[in-house]
Amino acid sequence: MDKFSGQKRAAQFLFPSIDPFDTMMLEVNGGHKIYVERCGNPKGKPVIVLHGGPGGGCSPVMRRYFDPTKYHIILFDQRGCGRSKPQASIKNNTTWDLVADIELIRGNFDISDWFVFGGSWGATLALIYAQKFPKRVKNLLLRGVFLMTKPELEWFYGGGAGQFWPDVWKKFKDPIPIDEQPDLIKAYNKRLFSGNIREEMEFGQHWSSWENALASIASDGISARAPADYARTFARLENHYFINNGFLEEKDAILNNMDKIENIPGNIIQGRFDMICPPTSAFKLFEKWPNATIKIVPQAGHAMSEPGISSELVSITNELVS
Repeated sequence: MDKFSGQKRAAQFLFPSIDPFDTMMLEVNGGHKIYVERCGNPKGKPVIVLHGGPGGGCSPVMRRYFDPTKYHIILFDQRGCGRSKPQASIKNNTTWDLVADIELIRGNFDISDWFVFGGSWGATLALIYAQKFPKRVKNLLLRGVFLMTKPELEWFYGGGAGQFWPDVWKKFKDPIPIDEQPDLIKAYNKRLFSGNIREEMEFGQHWSSWENALASIASDGISARAPADYARTFARLENHYFINNGFLEEKDAILNNMDKIENIPGNIIQGRFDMICPPTSAFKLFEKWPNATIKIVPQAGHAMSEPGISSELVSITNELVS
């Protein structure tokens, strides 16, 4: 199968491409400025879109999951990535800083409450934001659930996924000396923050290639090398959050605080063969959330662009404004 065919088929489910009607650089605390854009209908139902990573940045295709005549669509690049400044900075860059940024964006546009849409790390952030500000969330639409737990990190960076992709896993771990391989997050951290820009870019590409290769069910294990600057930013931010356990002090913090959002409606869309965020996390979340539905999409991996996942997401966003 053409490796781009899944993306082409996914496009048939999406709304036509639209341009923002407003963009801005919003100054937040800690010396950061974050890029924010608004699309669609300013009088429509407000929705905040939370990208993955951390460090992935938002993209134009993320606007296309929403009917632009019915939604006021708000996207932003989280601290340190995309068009936000300073690039690749981890200073004053924590989960709680991002939660505060989301709330600042809401207040800046005088929105009382909104839909929150997020996938992968975006789902993590959506849940943590909702638990902090439950009265501000009308509905949570989550894809590829990641709960920011140690077992999930051990699965992806400790060899679990590598059992299914041993050839790709070898390319990820072999640049690290054998004696450092038992803790690859720590080993990569040393190199991604070495101060040597070439080394940081090189290991950023190793890091991002491992994740990109496993994103789609149609993958043959070969992923195009991301631009060096992007790969460095993405890898540094992900690693920074993961080595700090997402800045969550409590084990299973999200699941242990589900009572705070038990009355918020939620929809979970999960690929059956997601190698990055296995379905067990999504199902644990569903079992703790009495007001949620779950759809495990057959023949789908992690990527938002998987045709089955795109179809389900658009179906739900249409339903929410019907």
